[in-house]
Amino acid sequence: MRERTQITDDLLSKLPNLKLISQTGKKSNHLDIDACTKHKVAVAEGIGSPIAPSELAWALIMNTVRKIPQAIEGMKQGKWQVNIGSTIKGKTIGIWGYGKIGQQIAKYAAVFGADVLVWGSESSREKAVADGFQKADSKESFFSESDVITLHLRLNESTFEIVKKTDLALMKSTAALINTARAELIEHGALIASLKEGKPGFAGLDVYEDEPVYNTNFELLQMSNVVCTPHIGYVEENSYELYFEKAFENVINYINNNPTNIANPEVLV
Repeated sequence: MRERTQITDDLLSKLPNLKLISQTGKKSNHLDIDACTKHKVAVAEGIGSPIAPSELAWALIMNTVRKIPQAIEGMKQGKWQVNIGSTIKGKTIGIWGYGKIGQQIAKYAAVFGADVLVWGSESSREKAVADGFQKADSKESFFSESDVITLHLRLNESTFEIVKKTDLALMKSTAALINTARAELIEHGALIASLKEGKPGFAGLDVYEDEPVYNTNFELLQMSNVVCTPHIGYVEENSYELYFEKAFENVINYINNNPTNIANPEVLV
């Protein structure tokens, strides 16, 4: 995993022959760009697409709200119509983070006849309004009014554990929390505790604090009101072709003295 490979000053000091790091995406928190520059290591950025993670997030919304996995599991056990789900139409989809993925989710929600409520930075909220969607007046109203909340924030120092247990307590007992971004956006231990208390009533998750998850007794996997996928938001054929084609292209261009997409071009001087 790119973001679990920490590129630090200490590591770079042990790699005196390293000249280039070619990313399968944009630089992120795992990579100390200043240290790379200090050690004259060029960082080539790749490109990505919001489509695969957006579709996965929407699939989790659909599966969680309609309770499809539980119905499938019931049928595998020889049971018929073990539960009853709900539709998306008429619900309020709360989107925290109105970047490329958040914008895709808003479009999907509109097609399905749902209302969109956006929370995040002032600029992202104003962008949402300009696109014809609603912005929340406060974080409190965002959590209390949404029927589904989906998180689409980058993980950094300012967003680490930004979602508190007190926020989750404001959610409806019928609401669902969807997280395909990063598990650490939510206060440690808060989600499981909140689900046990019934607010929110459901969750759809693609990310976890400790990955990969091999333990079949992992607590979230044992909860009937939670739908889990194994961090596959970005794991999709077209996305991989895009990621690695650009990463290799940047390497070849660097070798041919035609460096491309360098995040710290000063090292090339």
